[in-house]
Amino acid sequence: MKRIFGLRDSNKENGSGCGKGSAQKEEELAAAGIAAEGKQEQAEVMGTRKIRRGKAGLDPEKTDEMAGLDPSADDTEDRGFLSLRGVGKQYVTGDIVVDALRDVSFDLENGQFVVVLGSSGAGKTTLLNLLGGMDNATSGDIVLDGKDITKLDRKGLTYYRRNDVGFVFQFYNLMPNLTALENVEIAVEICKNHLDPAEVLTNVGLEERMNNFPAQLSGGEQQRVSIARAIAKNPKLLLCDEPTGALDYKTGKNILELLYNISKKHNKLVVVVTHNSAIREIADKVIYVRSGQVESIEDNPNPMPVDQLEW
Repeated sequence: MKRIFGLRDSNKENGSGCGKGSAQKEEELAAAGIAAEGKQEQAEVMGTRKIRRGKAGLDPEKTDEMAGLDPSADDTEDRGFLSLRGVGKQYVTGDIVVDALRDVSFDLENGQFVVVLGSSGAGKTTLLNLLGGMDNATSGDIVLDGKDITKLDRKGLTYYRRNDVGFVFQFYNLMPNLTALENVEIAVEICKNHLDPAEVLTNVGLEERMNNFPAQLSGGEQQRVSIARAIAKNPKLLLCDEPTGALDYKTGKNILELLYNISKKHNKLVVVVTHNSAIREIADKVIYVRSGQVESIEDNPNPMPVDQLEW
């Protein structure tokens, strides 16, 4: 504004041509301002063009090439079905920083039965919580079937846990006032593409126990309900936290056989977190965790049949 006023004042001092000169200068300044605003609008339009094309059902990358733009590269092309790169998790309390996980990287494929082994406090449960979207990584990225869950907001993580992940816990976590069938039904009410609860319970050997309450079921039967509840969601990833920890030897083997068959017959990625080193014999891949880091990864091309497993 000062420059405009200055131009006006100088024109007035110059005499009769002041009106015309002032108007011309103002028009030039206005034109410059419009041009600047136009460039800003163009940048904003270019920035949102991919979103608009995506909503219109077009391929953003192809249309960017046609427009002479440089599409961003997809860094997940050569990665596994479940892929971790440089994942870390820190817990901070005042001046104390605890590295629960540090620089964890690995790739897993669909249909694999994977065992994560480590002693208490090694970081197994922290890793499981990150894979399941129950906690947020401090660094790195976790990609499941092309979706980077470390970039999801709170709502996105809710949908991820609801539709993409099934959980099997050590202590079942069944609703005591619901029957076995109702416990499975309540879990799938808000899921898309879920399986039939009654059919799933039949497949895990509970056809005759569907109408029983948890208190009327044995520990092994309750764990089968828990597994049925997880797989009825038809998840991409099945996470199991010490699934045999509260069971006797025979029942534990039956549960492991059920989980193994799920991975092979239904082509599901099953990840079992445990401290029981004997279970590694039946796994396709074993991940050893120690002091918050992956100590080693072992591929097992010839897994032992579950019925031969001893511990």
